[in-house]
Amino acid sequence: MSAGKILVVDDDPQIRRVMKATLVSHGYEVIEARTGEEGLEVAGKESPNLVLLDMNMPGMDGLETCRALRAVSDVPVIVLTVRNTEKDKVAALDAGGDDYVTKPFGIEELLARIRAALRRSPASPDGGPHTFAAPGLEIDFQARRVRAQNKDVRLTPKEFDLLRYLVLHAGKPVTHRELLQAVWGPDYGDEPEYLRVFINQVRKKIEANPARPKFIVTEPWVGYRFVNP
Repeated sequence: MSAGKILVVDDDPQIRRVMKATLVSHGYEVIEARTGEEGLEVAGKESPNLVLLDMNMPGMDGLETCRALRAVSDVPVIVLTVRNTEKDKVAALDAGGDDYVTKPFGIEELLARIRAALRRSPASPDGGPHTFAAPGLEIDFQARRVRAQNKDVRLTPKEFDLLRYLVLHAGKPVTHRELLQAVWGPDYGDEPEYLRVFINQVRKKIEANPARPKFIVTEPWVGYRFVNP
């Protein structure tokens, strides 16, 4: 049984060969694309479980491809690049990426990132609520559906898991490290830029005024807190 179908989008044929051989040996089914345009076409036809996307490609680059893909799909996306500044990381996440891996990378690191991206939190923990409702926000944890300001809202898997964790710990400050490890996995904890980007994305989708959020508030130097109005 396949561990999942992964789309590798990279203009370098050698990288695609190595990635395919490695991922297949670990139980994944692999499909390939050489350009951003081709990647979007293949993703539409094949419905992969995850996309590994090179940031630096001729023509439509990785950021453009990620934005276009995110407009029509919530498939997890890991961006691969030789760039390693916080600005580049934020740009990749802000374009819709779920994670970011810098080349050259170790295979075990990449496999761990893939497992983290494919991991989804349980719909609702034992004894926990299956729904949440407040003025301006409704959440169905089992169906992973969100309605905000009387409109259906589509969250990516990581955005939903982040919101879900905060809601289930409403009223309590949740630290950056706790949030990162709860949503991305135990190997995370020192990536505050992930939370800044994802919290901003969620606020834009659920808050009536993202600049003055009433649901997700910042706890300076600590983390974030969900407020049940």
